[in-house]
Amino acid sequence: MDKLIITAAICGAEVTRAQTPYLPLTPEELAEASKACREAGAAMVHLHVRDEAGNPTQSGDVFTDAVTRIRARTDIIVQASTGGAVWMTPDQRLDSLRCAPEMATLTCGTVNFGDEVFQNDWPTIQAFATRQMELGVRPEFEIFDAGHLATAERLVKEGLVTGHLHYDFVLGVPGALPASVDNLVFLARQLPKGATWTVAGMGRHQLPMAAAAIVLGGNVRVGFEDNIFYSKGVLATSNAQLVERVVRLARELGREVATPDEARDLLALSR
Repeated sequence: MDKLIITAAICGAEVTRAQTPYLPLTPEELAEASKACREAGAAMVHLHVRDEAGNPTQSGDVFTDAVTRIRARTDIIVQASTGGAVWMTPDQRLDSLRCAPEMATLTCGTVNFGDEVFQNDWPTIQAFATRQMELGVRPEFEIFDAGHLATAERLVKEGLVTGHLHYDFVLGVPGALPASVDNLVFLARQLPKGATWTVAGMGRHQLPMAAAAIVLGGNVRVGFEDNIFYSKGVLATSNAQLVERVVRLARELGREVATPDEARDLLALSR
């Protein structure tokens, strides 16, 4: 198997300090968390940012501030979110790309998101793909439901996304595809030859989905965006703590962990 790419989703748009005091929020805190995750074994950081009040923002200025600080400390791959929060407009969501990330998310369809709806119609998806390709940013297809794979395939067939294809299966969001090994295997089997994939299991599903991905040849996303607990009722004290556990598990299962440069090669990122 290829070496394991670990992505750390360190902040997200929904988690608050009231839920966990360990959540990094400021650009400086996000940079320090990224550095710690790199040292723990992560090759990539999936980045959301917050404004001065701690609220989610897609401001390109805030993203650029955070990314500049991250790159001053570590060689970790920066993947910017273009999902933002469910109430943001497409133009607001795309502003994150001003930080010049190596990768960015590309959500492949509308999905129920808890009590809300995460809106991604075809014109929006098409515009996001076009902009990422124009900027030389590698998209990561965000797959919340099985039907989103068909949209990703359409993007490729119509030439809107070219080059290496990488997918992230986001499983266990209330209202979307549940997190199970059966669903993970089904999704992975649909991918085109040569594609790579990651799984992000929500909440208590983070660890079992990570374990399944390790043995199936996929990659793993962990972090506070998806799960704030280390075990039932016990908060993780850092994103790096969650990364360290995946590294230990991978080693026990005989899977080597990729460095950022090794991940760049696997994902065909330009250096």
